[in-house]
Amino acid sequence: MHKPDVKQILDLMIKEFGNREFKPHNDPIAELVQTILSQNTSDLNSRPAFRSLITAFGTWEKIILANPDSIAESIKSGGLARIKALRIQKALSDIQQRRGQLELRFLQNMPVPEAREWLMKLPGVGYKTANCVLLFALGKPALPVDTHVFRVSKRLGLIRQKASFEEANIVLEPLIPPVSIYEFHVLMIEHGRHICTARKPGCLKCLLKIICPAKVV
Repeated sequence: MHKPDVKQILDLMIKEFGNREFKPHNDPIAELVQTILSQNTSDLNSRPAFRSLITAFGTWEKIILANPDSIAESIKSGGLARIKALRIQKALSDIQQRRGQLELRFLQNMPVPEAREWLMKLPGVGYKTANCVLLFALGKPALPVDTHVFRVSKRLGLIRQKASFEEANIVLEPLIPPVSIYEFHVLMIEHGRHICTARKPGCLKCLLKIICPAKVV
């Protein structure tokens, strides 16, 4: 099946939602911790958990030395607190051991595949988590695939219908111009939340219906 034109998809989503510009915040350690906290929960739960963690410990070094139960208590609002506490503590410890310091900005100078591979050796860090760190903290062209990006990409025919998340991570990123990775990611999420919803997609009001093979009208 012929894949739809990514530029046309982007142009239509920009027409619907407007341009999305972004400046990386240049704090990859914080992004890593926040993304681990966001696993299997919403931002409404993970953001307060992150703030609580910072309030409780103040520095990443203190988290490494802390009792895991104390970490779990501070992030309990984010769900799966014990599991995430151990992942965060071990990831921070591994970074310190591998680098000699708690610092990840060196990834800025590495190609995306190498930087992603480095991050994915940390506990609790898969493809999506690594890509979130690279994109949002460092502005590198790495595409996080969440449930919205995954669903909308299938409906548009960018990936095959039986594709797994793992396959989607590998297939989608090369299709998107590197300079458009961030805008594609956030616009696909907006489109998935507001138009191309999981149960009742709004095909009648969707600007992408002119190119969407899955439209229901």
